[in-house]
Amino acid sequence: MHEPSLQQIPRLVVLISGSGSNLQVLINAIADGTIAATIELVISNKQEAMGLARANRAGIATQVINHLDYGSREAFDRELMHAIDDKQPDLIVLAGFMRIFTPELTHRYEGRMLNIHPSLLPLFKGTNTHERALEAEVEQHGASVHFVSSELDGGPIVIQALVPVLNMDSPSILASRVLVQEHIIYPIAIKWFCEGRLKLHNNTVLMDGHSLPTQGMPFQC
Repeated sequence: MHEPSLQQIPRLVVLISGSGSNLQVLINAIADGTIAATIELVISNKQEAMGLARANRAGIATQVINHLDYGSREAFDRELMHAIDDKQPDLIVLAGFMRIFTPELTHRYEGRMLNIHPSLLPLFKGTNTHERALEAEVEQHGASVHFVSSELDGGPIVIQALVPVLNMDSPSILASRVLVQEHIIYPIAIKWFCEGRLKLHNNTVLMDGHSLPTQGMPFQC
């Protein structure tokens, strides 16, 4: 059987701002052969991000681009694009990267950038999703993997994990249960992309050449 050359293996760049738990799951999935890809670089906008230590332990190159060092969002994004383009990635993975991008950046990587968001989009875009879900008294919460667009948390959805909201839930308890599902569905979506099964065409998510529902594929925990 023909083995793919190193040049054929998808190249990833991962962007983080914090603990990097989704980064660690991705590192593990690549290490155990679940995902055939290489992480060429992990970029953080925060020097103290724990995810940088995770990358270093795995022997992955890291770079800090502190947004506070730049006078505008545009200047920061230009430096970020320069660092990303230097690695020529097939896919950019956002793993808790807490910055809002300019349209220039999102257009540049359209169809090549995935994000995971802790809610059932389009509900609860932005921050404090678990508190807002409990305040709204929804019966279902969860997480969504989506392609990144110029609209905050508004890009086409790939897959969603549904998490029931329980009477005993607090924001932290609910968040911990949602995070478990994030760690399941994000590697699934990344694997699909790396295998060439997942694409974005005319703002529509295609899986094996067929369009997915607007809410993406459901994943019931």
